[in-house]
Amino acid sequence: MDTDHTSNPISDDPKTPLLPVQEPNPSPNSHSSSLITSLFTPNNFYILLGPLLATLTCLFVKLGDSNPHPLTSRNMLAVLAWMFAWWLTEAVPMPVTSMSPLFLFPLFGIASADAVAKSLMDDVIALVLGSFILVLAVEHYNIHKRLALNITLIFCGDPVSPPFLLLGICATTAFISMWMHNVAAAVLMMPVATGILQRLNTGPTRSPAVDKFCRAVVLGVIYSTAVGGMSTLTGTGVNLILVGMWKSYFPGAEPISFSTWFFFAFPLALVIFVALWIILCLLYCPRGSGQILSAYLDKTHIKRELQLLGPMAFAEKMVLAVFGSLIVLWMTRSITDDIPGWGALFNGKAGDGTVSVMMATLLFIIPSKKQKGEKLMDWNKCKKLPWNIVLLLGAGFAVADGVRTSGLAEVLSKALDFLEEAPYLAIFPIVCLISASITELVTSNNSTTTLVIPILIQIAKTMHLHPLLLMIPGAIGAQFAFLLPTSTPSNIVGFTTGHIEIKDMIKTGIPLKIVAISAVSLLMPSLGAYVFGSIEVE
Repeated sequence: MDTDHTSNPISDDPKTPLLPVQEPNPSPNSHSSSLITSLFTPNNFYILLGPLLATLTCLFVKLGDSNPHPLTSRNMLAVLAWMFAWWLTEAVPMPVTSMSPLFLFPLFGIASADAVAKSLMDDVIALVLGSFILVLAVEHYNIHKRLALNITLIFCGDPVSPPFLLLGICATTAFISMWMHNVAAAVLMMPVATGILQRLNTGPTRSPAVDKFCRAVVLGVIYSTAVGGMSTLTGTGVNLILVGMWKSYFPGAEPISFSTWFFFAFPLALVIFVALWIILCLLYCPRGSGQILSAYLDKTHIKRELQLLGPMAFAEKMVLAVFGSLIVLWMTRSITDDIPGWGALFNGKAGDGTVSVMMATLLFIIPSKKQKGEKLMDWNKCKKLPWNIVLLLGAGFAVADGVRTSGLAEVLSKALDFLEEAPYLAIFPIVCLISASITELVTSNNSTTTLVIPILIQIAKTMHLHPLLLMIPGAIGAQFAFLLPTSTPSNIVGFTTGHIEIKDMIKTGIPLKIVAISAVSLLMPSLGAYVFGSIEVE
């Protein structure tokens, strides 16, 4: 008779007891001690830290008798303490924390659930959703990889010119980051960059020139994602938070369109990009390195990668056409006062989110011509949508509304009263430096923007300045986190390759941050005043 050995306790081992050994029943005290031990884990402490800080804020913080809404302002500060404690420690998943205003605001008497829900879904959020669906289509059909390899092939000369090849890799990364999130661009481009480096002798006996070039490539990729992302509205969440807050605080003002932002931010990003390339060349591309690299690196590897992708299929061409059409529609919705753009045909009722969702919808209609009935996209392919970023953006808008309506922005602005005494031209570098430092040491650039922008708006009102003169340096400055691996996820992506160390980031990041802050300080009162000067604040 067959025996089921998985359930039979009898064993051939003579040392095995015939009957299973019974563990002694745990005493009630052991249950209680294990329960107490489980309650005092670090994660549970961080979970309790949020409501504890909110309670302490409500009990002991007083925001002054001159404040017209002292209780509401104090409660909003308590909610901020709760949310940022959870955001910083990630005791609760970040998307869940991002939804917490839906119950925290009503409980603390700040706003109704309906008002909060409207902040979580507006035209900016629609812009993000449509863009992410298009990015998923680009990733699904490997269009980003084909584009990167083709551009890199152009810059890989014979013999190899390290500065020229580095320029091609950085420019490709920056271009891709203009149209998708920084982290996604870093994740997509890092394998392409390291694939090129694999052709080099990257073992322990590699030459100093090879070692330096590897460092330059990885640093170039992570910093180019930040530089490229700041040049378009969709490149990073910070820009979208800024636009959403502008719309929230000044609903009667002309919204910041894709083209308006591009006319200012692209020249700024171009200046910073050129500075990045020069810094990397000076630090990591010594003379004579081209001959050493030419012995290992040629066009064969890149051509082989392209051959594996095969010719561009109909589906790829259509996705690229839809994406290109979307960029054109973004750029031409609102051009100038004399040339209003196609948005005037709809009396200003169509926004950037309108065309973003419309073009994304076409992907579910156009056939892919791969299988009968198959479309370019289906909803199963959209399961990778980064809802955490969408919810975080919505939470930023909700927090901005709460800070504004509760009167907390006026209270917090007093902490930066010293800016009112600062010389006019010194305000821009100070604001950039404060935002960059907060991102570098404390939290993400999205959270920094959410916290700092409402305060800067109030300071601008006090100083009788156009709010965008402070809002834009504050938002862009939050993206200048170049010094530490933990400052941004893109930095972590590069650091985990093993090609760079913290000293490399500091050595490159310090001069890059100085140039970036200087560029914002010079262009904001000049080009910024010209581009955004027509935006009236009501």
